[in-house]
Amino acid sequence: MNLDPGFIWTAFVQLLSAIPTTLYITIVSVSCGFVIGTVTALFRMRRIPVLSQLSTAYVTFIRGTPMLTHLLLIYFGLPVIVDGLSALLDLGWSSAKIPMIAFAFISFSITSGAYMSEVVRFGLQAVDRGQMEAAWSIGMTTAQTLRRIVFPQAFAASLPNLSNSVIGMLHGSTLAFTVSVVDLNAKAQIVASSNWKYFEAYLAAAIIFWALTILIERVTGIIERRINIYRKGGVA
Repeated sequence: MNLDPGFIWTAFVQLLSAIPTTLYITIVSVSCGFVIGTVTALFRMRRIPVLSQLSTAYVTFIRGTPMLTHLLLIYFGLPVIVDGLSALLDLGWSSAKIPMIAFAFISFSITSGAYMSEVVRFGLQAVDRGQMEAAWSIGMTTAQTLRRIVFPQAFAASLPNLSNSVIGMLHGSTLAFTVSVVDLNAKAQIVASSNWKYFEAYLAAAIIFWALTILIERVTGIIERRINIYRKGGVA
């Protein structure tokens, strides 16, 4: 096999159009996953009956099964549920109208939520409970205490793990091509299919993923430095 450096650049340029889709999947999945993970972590930490057990089962199941399996379960299972409910309630819905990227959003958000739950739980546990008790003693409600005192500190403690979760979802988004979503991985396969130069195309995709990963790490580093400045009483 002869390496074609020129085609690496050609593939690189053509792959740029798929970056928004990959970032879109990553951002939506991580954002929804963070909300799911926060709620799940609070249920588990406050030991709410039934909800705590269900949350634990959810986290255990998702973390114990592959991400691709989640995607396929949603891809084949959601249409059955939608069509079944539509027929039962005479709603006129059809699973055929569901855009393919929606399956990726739902599946990846559920997957991200389980891992985010552990990240959020770690961050919350890093905050001294005495601070919550002090806030309650001056009349703050639990919601105010969480929003103003606990969550900001938990976010700072969880930031490295949050960054790793974002990077993991960025890389995991390549599975979206399984349900016909044209992300970076799928675009590389399409670009290479015309001349069978798959190595060059996937190498170009790897370079883009590497650059995006470095960007996420740099942004995380900037946020960490700003948080440390505020912790020391400085001005950002």
